[in-house]
Amino acid sequence: MAGEPGIAGGQGRGGGFPPTRLSVVRALGSREEAVRHPAFAALVEGYWRPAYKYLRVRWRLSAEEAEDLTQEFFTRALEKRYFDRYEPERARFRTYLRTCLDRFAANQRRSAGRLKRGGGTSLLPLDFASAEGEVARAGGGAAERAGSDPESYFHQEWRRALFHDAVAELRAACAAAGREVRFAVFERYDLEGGEGLTYAALGEELGLPATQVTNHLAWARRELRRIVLERLERLCGSEEELAAEARDLLGADPR
Repeated sequence: MAGEPGIAGGQGRGGGFPPTRLSVVRALGSREEAVRHPAFAALVEGYWRPAYKYLRVRWRLSAEEAEDLTQEFFTRALEKRYFDRYEPERARFRTYLRTCLDRFAANQRRSAGRLKRGGGTSLLPLDFASAEGEVARAGGGAAERAGSDPESYFHQEWRRALFHDAVAELRAACAAAGREVRFAVFERYDLEGGEGLTYAALGEELGLPATQVTNHLAWARRELRRIVLERLERLCGSEEELAAEARDLLGADPR
């Protein structure tokens, strides 16, 4: 599949935006550790992959250096409360995070502070191997894009990570509910695709009537859309940012 799954159209559960909850960004400023730490875990989940790839490509670090700096950046951000200074009216949160990451990487380079393996940091359980595979597949053109327009490159990788994690959540949910066939339809048609693939051809391939392929695909797209919106809600710093990101990614109107 080129691009993200085709999930534009009807909005989340019940046809509207998901109910508002305390976002990760706001929760990070809580005085209560029980609130801050789950928020930090969600923040890392949403941003570590684009951060790692950005360090690899934009800052031209080795895989090991980028792994260590990614770990150190998020750990230091929690300890030093980097994100407490975020002002939603000035920029989207992902832009602010990228700016913090650039500043952190620049300081590390100026101080020649190459981190030793494990360097005192409490290591986060991150799948760097899969992210490194994506860097390798992107080839040399990625460095040129990151160098000429770092904001656009970071946004592209953040978006890619958001859909990657949402698809993984959908796969797990389908497996847990015994609905593997629904995910199989979605994966084969929307993720793998193929020129000329029709609902009838896919139904024949999977032993399903074309009408069932249609229903399974519609359900999976709705569920993925809901998951994406819920993840966006956690990762945005304001209602305005949530609305803007949803329009950019899904064509959703929050009104």
